[in-house]
Amino acid sequence: MAEAYRVVVVEDDADVAFYTKTVLEKRAGCVVETVSDPSLAREAIDAFLPDVVVTDIEMPGINGLELMAQVRTDHPGIPIIVMTAHISVDYAVGALNAQADEFLIKPISASDLVTAVMRLAADGRASRVDQGSGKRESVLAIAAHPDEVEFGIGGTLAAHRAAGDSVTILTLSRGIATGQRADLQHEALAAAEIVGARLFLEDLTAAEIGSGTAVVDTIARVVAEVAPTVVYTHSIHDKEADHRAVHEATLVAAASVPTLSAFQSQSSTVDFRPNKFVSIDGFTDTKIALVQSFSGEDGVRSYLDPEYVLATARYWGRFGGGTSVEPLETLREAAPSAGAALPVSTTTISEA
Repeated sequence: MAEAYRVVVVEDDADVAFYTKTVLEKRAGCVVETVSDPSLAREAIDAFLPDVVVTDIEMPGINGLELMAQVRTDHPGIPIIVMTAHISVDYAVGALNAQADEFLIKPISASDLVTAVMRLAADGRASRVDQGSGKRESVLAIAAHPDEVEFGIGGTLAAHRAAGDSVTILTLSRGIATGQRADLQHEALAAAEIVGARLFLEDLTAAEIGSGTAVVDTIARVVAEVAPTVVYTHSIHDKEADHRAVHEATLVAAASVPTLSAFQSQSSTVDFRPNKFVSIDGFTDTKIALVQSFSGEDGVRSYLDPEYVLATARYWGRFGGGTSVEPLETLREAAPSAGAALPVSTTTISEA
């Protein structure tokens, strides 16, 4: 099944925003983010990475035409629909000059709205996949517990989404290893929504994770469903037995996946030896938002403190790739398809 289309609606009128969101969610099955303050729209679009932006023209602070110019600069491939209650030649010319893909006059019928969004979303996705004559990646990130993928490769996953890749997170249990909370379902869902990932949240016990069989079967089921071309998982160089068990199970269940890498967790040992360094410059804010999703009523676990997260990323930057970096142990790597590379620089160090 294709991933649901993602839409950002920028509209300061609460009733219109609610109507637009409801129609697109109920009639088109879209995932919709509404923004009432247009000054926050640019940040929301950067974080949500929609397939389509729907915006009003007359709004306080910044109008729809100015917002379109920003979106075209930041994300030239995202289609834009302009809405207005005023039938004006000046508005129409202004919207066209700002390269709007569709111009709709309020009140907008549900069928017209759905038709425009679905058509432009499909065209936009097809264009991004075809751009550079390359195929986009299907990315699967696997971890034993919630917050581990986000801590290890949150910036890398955000970079994948910015490149147009699909991202899936498989978390094998609902609690953290230290047992502070039994269920982090809501936090995991919130984090997945921030990065635009599909989430498989399993409920395996520590014994099931350690046994091997249940973990292999679970990972194999998800691999079969999402058909990943890139997989990230725990390193074998880890103090936690469940992390090592997930690593070994992934090697078995994802044996056919062309590219496989291991990320650093909060419990990686000094034997963790990365040979690939992925710059996450431009994606550190998203990574901080991801880890902060897990700061619940029990407080922030020390390794999720934003200063610690940023300091860790900056430390790995000394090995190249950028100012802020996430390290990977490359276990298997296929030659990249044209146009399929991350929109960030990487540095790979060959082992002696």
